[in-house]
Amino acid sequence: MSSSTTASFHKCFKPNHHHHQHHAFTFAFLHSCFFFFFLLSAPPPACASTFSGNETGDLEKQGDLFPQILRDEAVGRLYQLGKVSDGNGYLERTFLSPASMRAINVIREWMEDAGLRTWVDQMGNVHGRVEGVNPNAEALLIGSHMDTVVDAGMFDGSLGIVSAISALKALKVNGKLEKLKRPVEVIAFCDEEGVRFQTTFLGSGAIAGILPATTLEISDKRDAMIKDVLKENSIEITEESLLQLKYDPKSVWGYVEIHIEQGPVLEQKGFPLGVVKGIAGQTRLKVTVRGSQGHAGTVPMSMRQDPMAAAAELIVVMENLCKNPEEFLSYDGHCSDSTVKSLSSSLVCTVGEISTWPSASNVIPGQVTYTVDIRAIDDLGREAVIYDLSKRMYQICDKRSVSCNIEHKVQFL
Repeated sequence: MSSSTTASFHKCFKPNHHHHQHHAFTFAFLHSCFFFFFLLSAPPPACASTFSGNETGDLEKQGDLFPQILRDEAVGRLYQLGKVSDGNGYLERTFLSPASMRAINVIREWMEDAGLRTWVDQMGNVHGRVEGVNPNAEALLIGSHMDTVVDAGMFDGSLGIVSAISALKALKVNGKLEKLKRPVEVIAFCDEEGVRFQTTFLGSGAIAGILPATTLEISDKRDAMIKDVLKENSIEITEESLLQLKYDPKSVWGYVEIHIEQGPVLEQKGFPLGVVKGIAGQTRLKVTVRGSQGHAGTVPMSMRQDPMAAAAELIVVMENLCKNPEEFLSYDGHCSDSTVKSLSSSLVCTVGEISTWPSASNVIPGQVTYTVDIRAIDDLGREAVIYDLSKRMYQICDKRSVSCNIEHKVQFL
């Protein structure tokens, strides 16, 4: 686990999910809680004042609040939430699973303890809100996601939820919560990872109003549709009510999220916090390679049409291209040096899942299927990588006399 955290003013993607525990985390976590606490309590410029009335306030109690609420209790809650899992011996909490429903109850209880009015919307997002002195003012939204990948790090998503609740609880104990000049709303998003339904950002997508009604018809591996799973958990949703979940942009002052970095950069550089400057677009591909299935002991090597060997070459080509895109792609006059530099520094490509048929040790596979996750800050650059990679993949498949199909599963810009 990285000891560094990232303060994001947007919804950001997750480049990595598994962390190793590190004692320095408590120090970095305190920084993130302090960030929220001072964001909400410190006197900002007059034009963006957070509090009504006396903005200097009496901060004598803050010294006691830091170790009690912003450290001990908050860290304890992170570990508590990290144990709410569907997996045995590892963390797995996917969209509307039994563990997810337990997490909803736990998070809602914490929100109420912080003095927030709570509710669960029709997509399963958990909300906690304080109106402040002006309920009609634009609201500050703070949050993160409560779902996880399989074998996840316990701080992914949970950090942003717990630190926000802790900061507001500190304001409550300090007598400041009801003096906020604008509403503040904490949102624990139901789904960001997209593990169960292979459709990411269900929670924030509903609130942003970008989910089509057909989303409710998407099925998981057990053929259970999203709308049916919601109903099984006593959450009724229709196409009309899905559209009604959208927040009016005019009602939102801003969005802030604290998130674990999930990478080594800040930790290696010795920085406890970083500020997100750009957000990567993401494309997920499903690649299917079909060859000639045969017996492993009787088909000569020279006569094989092996989709596994072809897939291995395809994956290596992807790795080489993504490590050094400037050596593979052709840039014209419309592509600036900064774009090329941005692509080279932010481009990441991952094969995270692979399966074969019939998956037997003594059988040459007839089919190999794998996933590709491609992310980069520059959208045009990412599209160029996908185009060039696809072209090279088809060439390799033709050379090996196997067929290749590349399917775009999902894309976020």
